[in-house]
Amino acid sequence: MSPPKHVDLLALAAALAVFLLGGFSLLGYAVGAAVWLAQRGIQALASRRAKAELAAGNRQRAMGMIAATTLGRVWLMATAVLLVGLAEREAGLASAVLLAALFTISFAAQGLAHLLAGQPEGQGIA
Repeated sequence: MSPPKHVDLLALAAALAVFLLGGFSLLGYAVGAAVWLAQRGIQALASRRAKAELAAGNRQRAMGMIAATTLGRVWLMATAVLLVGLAEREAGLASAVLLAALFTISFAAQGLAHLLAGQPEGQGIA
């Protein structure tokens, strides 16, 4: 069994409760959530286009597209944290912590899904 495909989005929803109950900056949450959803959209678009390029036999173009969008998504998140941090220091920190947690959860879920997808049927991790 693999982890949920959208576990990071579940964590994003749960983080709203943490922000509300903890009294953390809602501006930081809003910016972090908006940027996370935007980068997820970019990732989905790039993945679809890369699959189409691979199906057409353009491996270099597909890998270049994935590499460029991965770097672009990181820059998008870093720029948003910087800008909100310049506007309101606590919001910048809250946004940075939220994005770091979401990235860690997403990265771990993708790695676990990849590891579990490579196992033959009926053979789990012992």
